[in-house]
Amino acid sequence: MTQRILLTGGAGYIGSHTYAALVEAGYEVVILDNFSNSARDVPDRLELLLDRKIKVIEGDVLDRAMLDRVFAKHDFDAVVHFAASKAVGESVKEPLAYMQNNIGGLVTLMQAMQAAGVFRLVFSSSASVYGNNAQLPIAETAERSYGNPYGHTKLVCEQIIEQTLASDPRWAVGVLRYFNPVGAHPSGLIGEDPAGVPDNLMPYIAKVAGGELPCISIFGDDYPTPDGTGVRDYIHVCDLADGHVLSLRSLFHEGKGHVVNLGTGRGYSVLEVISAYAQASGRDIPYLVAPRRPGDAAATYANPALAKEMLGFSARFDLGDMCRSSWEWVSTQAQSADA
Repeated sequence: MTQRILLTGGAGYIGSHTYAALVEAGYEVVILDNFSNSARDVPDRLELLLDRKIKVIEGDVLDRAMLDRVFAKHDFDAVVHFAASKAVGESVKEPLAYMQNNIGGLVTLMQAMQAAGVFRLVFSSSASVYGNNAQLPIAETAERSYGNPYGHTKLVCEQIIEQTLASDPRWAVGVLRYFNPVGAHPSGLIGEDPAGVPDNLMPYIAKVAGGELPCISIFGDDYPTPDGTGVRDYIHVCDLADGHVLSLRSLFHEGKGHVVNLGTGRGYSVLEVISAYAQASGRDIPYLVAPRRPGDAAATYANPALAKEMLGFSARFDLGDMCRSSWEWVSTQAQSADA
């Protein structure tokens, strides 16, 4: 029988790409989203992309009564949990809101899952749980810490999962520590569409390339890196989506959980990303050098060996692919707005 998956936050950036990957892998998927950080036309775009009707429930994972109704109505086999707030800068300004949404949302969801007898979960974690001082490349055995409230919430969520697993052997949880998701679906139908000024590098560059913002600020050019700018591990969102399919498949087949990095194992500097995006878009991308930001690490990139060993995961796309797919998405959006 087809396995049925609840996808919380499934209309968001990573969630929508994972929805497409799960459906293409043969799963039946229901989206749960409150649309606080996702566009309401995403389900329509997914229907166009996949040529099928999308099942969407509007609701918040903090609403236990609603969750109980959803689990009672649908016979789910597993949950993939994306629904969370994710902007580092915003988390510094609104730590209580992040604690409530990210930590409270996970607890409420797991309580509803337990009551419904659903014990397979793929959890959207983050490389932010390593803080800024891990030895490179970063392996899953690195000591965990945090540099901001967002990272703190992800670390606490991981600890909650660990304590739950220790108390009840029925649980099987895949904890996926993302590095920096970028890019868009090759169809140009779904991609990253942050509201307001983006908090992350590539969507900011995309808005500069598209003429929406005047230039990009590079925060520090005196780091101990090849060109002085910060180095990060960027992973194509479609590779990331495939990682969730592999994680879920492992939970079903192996019956036990895992904690793995999802990254490429290769770091790219800010200047390298700007150059690659300029080449992909054919646009000049002006930039200014600004002082370093407190808490920023010089370089972070993954050791992805464990994900390959445990899940068979390896990234397919390089930086050029990431930039080209992002620009295709941005260009398609601009053309639709002009039409």
